[in-house]
Amino acid sequence: MKVLISGGGTGGHIFPALSIANALRRLYPDTEILFVGAQGRMEMERVPEAGYEIVGLPVAGFDRKRLWRNFKVLAKLFRSLRMARKVLRDFRPDICVGVGGYASGPMLKAAQKRGIPTLLQEQNSYAGVTNKLLAKKAKAICVAYEGMERFFPAGRIMLTGNPVRKNLTSAAYVSRPEARKELGFDPDKPLVAVVGGSLGARTINEAMKRGLAEIIASGASVLWQTGRFYAEECLAFADKFRADTPAATPDRLQVLPFVQRMDLVYAAADLMVSRAGASTISELQILGMPAILVPSPNVAEDHQRKNAEALSSRGAAVTVLDADAPASLATEVTKLLASPKERAAIALKVQAMALPGADEIIARKVAEIVNSKN
Repeated sequence: MKVLISGGGTGGHIFPALSIANALRRLYPDTEILFVGAQGRMEMERVPEAGYEIVGLPVAGFDRKRLWRNFKVLAKLFRSLRMARKVLRDFRPDICVGVGGYASGPMLKAAQKRGIPTLLQEQNSYAGVTNKLLAKKAKAICVAYEGMERFFPAGRIMLTGNPVRKNLTSAAYVSRPEARKELGFDPDKPLVAVVGGSLGARTINEAMKRGLAEIIASGASVLWQTGRFYAEECLAFADKFRADTPAATPDRLQVLPFVQRMDLVYAAADLMVSRAGASTISELQILGMPAILVPSPNVAEDHQRKNAEALSSRGAAVTVLDADAPASLATEVTKLLASPKERAAIALKVQAMALPGADEIIARKVAEIVNSKN
């Protein structure tokens, strides 16, 4: 079986794609897998690191604010379609799997034109334009939320959940105090982990600068992951804050560009603060982690706000809008840290929404489609 997996652009697309690939290899060891991503994006590094071959297309996303820039985007799209056809001729896949991101559009469109079966994995609660167009000819659409028939043909929808990184549960056996200690935190203090993603989230970082004193004064410890775009300014702020705040000792405050051991962070934290990307939400659900979600306003169809509301409307998370975060995020953090009962209620509700085993369910569906073709 030859499987082409296309998509990427952010960790939110790459990690589920790798999870599906790993499940295919576990269940069907003879499977040949080729990734297709976007040149210059994160997948061009992460996929080879995971042991898979990847081809990069020169595709880019449309600029919805500066429309005049889209002439170059269209030129790249046509080049990508030509390259996609060549990839299909050379690799000759039995099926193409699209996980979202810049490259999945031209790649799956080219596959559908050649009569190659396609499977879509829609991670968000609000489907993007590309997946809605591709769904018309897709053999299956794997989704993470109920009610997706408003976007896709009902007969081809599979409620599978989103695949999550297997290693996230590797520290589940560690107690919370032990995990805090391993990360270098005071084992007896509650810990909030503020995670802005690999690139970082400007609003969350600004809210942390404004509210860090309030959180530290409440007696909590803070792990603040800034992302590489904002690391320098946030680290400089943290140095000055430590100098002015005796309580901000190394076992109470850590400010990092990246987090190497997210499994330990999830095991150690009493509360998470993050954006509302689909993969993050799936991780929170699988792990039963209470969280404050700050949805990014800079995403297509405002899908992060819709993802966050799908949880907060059920009492499975707290949503703080991006515009409100600088003024109110710290207060929401201290309020939840002071209420173990409320955190426990959120944890139960968010875990009740989990759909475990998505990677293997999707892998088996891929094999089923290929076998039905033969």
